[in-house]
Amino acid sequence: MTKVRVGLAQINPVVGNLQDNASRVLDAARWAAQHQVDVLLTPELALTGYPVEDLLLRPAFVQRQHAVLDQLRQDLARFPRLHVVLGHVCQREGLLYNAASVLADGQTIATYFKHELPNYGVFDEKRYFSPGSQAAVFELDGLRFGLSICEDAWLAHSPEKAREQGAQVLLVLNASPFSVSKQAERVRSIGANTRGMTTIYLNKTGGQDELVFDGASFVLDAQGRVVHRLPVFETCMDVVELDHRAQAVVPRDGTLAAWPDTAEQVWKALVLAVRDYLSKTGFSKVLLGLSGGIDSAVVMAVAVDAIGADHVRAVMMPSRYTAAMSLDDGHLMARMLGVACDDISIEGLAGAFDQALAPHFAGLPVDATEENIQARIRGNLLMALSNKTGALLLTTGNKSELATGYCTLYGDMAGGFAVIKDVPKTMVYELARWRNMIAPTIPQRIIDRAPSAELREDQTDQDSLPPYDVLDAIIERYVEKNESRQDIVRSGFEPDVVDQVVRLIRVNEYKRRQGAIGPKITTRAFGRDWRFPIANGFRD
Repeated sequence: MTKVRVGLAQINPVVGNLQDNASRVLDAARWAAQHQVDVLLTPELALTGYPVEDLLLRPAFVQRQHAVLDQLRQDLARFPRLHVVLGHVCQREGLLYNAASVLADGQTIATYFKHELPNYGVFDEKRYFSPGSQAAVFELDGLRFGLSICEDAWLAHSPEKAREQGAQVLLVLNASPFSVSKQAERVRSIGANTRGMTTIYLNKTGGQDELVFDGASFVLDAQGRVVHRLPVFETCMDVVELDHRAQAVVPRDGTLAAWPDTAEQVWKALVLAVRDYLSKTGFSKVLLGLSGGIDSAVVMAVAVDAIGADHVRAVMMPSRYTAAMSLDDGHLMARMLGVACDDISIEGLAGAFDQALAPHFAGLPVDATEENIQARIRGNLLMALSNKTGALLLTTGNKSELATGYCTLYGDMAGGFAVIKDVPKTMVYELARWRNMIAPTIPQRIIDRAPSAELREDQTDQDSLPPYDVLDAIIERYVEKNESRQDIVRSGFEPDVVDQVVRLIRVNEYKRRQGAIGPKITTRAFGRDWRFPIANGFRD
């Protein structure tokens, strides 16, 4: 009986930082050698990071990557017998390929080019890469290993080619972004397509702009059963031991890391997204406007979990419409978390605006304009503090608000990173309740009180919007599931309410296009996953 040890490097590469990524691979190889690993698997495009986007259109970047790859190949030769499966870019005859190469003893013994190039949702690989068509299989100690990259294993064609070439174990390199329920979908699809082979699915982890990668790597036996699983949202190393006897490959049962429930997964995704966005863009501290409401409370708690209270600053900016309980609850939460919190009244500034504009507004009724002025004053103050202190301003708007335009351009939308941009309001409450189960974090009154922008007397969100459970259900159907207005109405929703929501989504595209980026956690997020024209004459 032959035993082969496969190492899983669930690492967090940085897009474009070629030398640093090569160092991460070398560190993983050093760990693998210490643990008697025979084959080390790295994520898709581990050397360049993912997604590389238009860096790939710069010849200097591609040339530099090849130089770093050549040096890494030689550096890995110090670990005799170790076979490193590396994700990288390959250029041949003027064409670029998303590649995986097996590096051993200073040589490249096999290279595989990704077959299926995803070109939907957040993916646009056909913009950069050409597809491969050939299987790549290598042998070690009598075991035949096939290679596959991410999308290839979601379809039957590439695994079948590896199987035809005698592959007994399929090594799948991945950079698969997180969304709610994605992990179960991976196991179902990969298991169906790779049946008959042991499958080792290695996914990267980390945040990259709008995307969050959850890791959650796993091993399937030949019957498609999960026999080993790595943690979610963590950088880690692990080993899978394969027994080879009588032409059968049996992965020894390993640890099945838990898949947390939805609220915990979303929380961890947001924390990782904030931490990585800051570290990868050079920020070390954040700033946010604290209102005493649920959205800014959740954003502040996420920020504290991501980088620590000492690096978070909150500012409360009361006006004549700010309730005393909002100030009390905001300051209470800041004290609970140990966050520095300042007060800057906007009453005088709002009065100055009113006075300056009075001659120009003469004879016109008071409307949302005056409300938006308050929000824009706050946005100006926060951006000034951000500029002066070098702290990244976090915005606090949720997906329900962004969908319907219940937010102020250049006001509460001002900032550099929109933490809960893809989190529906109903889920914001779920996150708050989940975080409080871990430790008291968000005062209960913030969770219980009716949400309000507090820009006029006795204002609540439901003055302008349907109840959030109804609103979020319609947004999910229209935005994420692409259902038509008629389909949504047939599902039991009031036609007038559906028409209101669909109209608001349509007319507020111009706002969303100018907003900050934020992490994707649903199946379809506003941003690179949603590309609707602003000037648009179609009516559903």
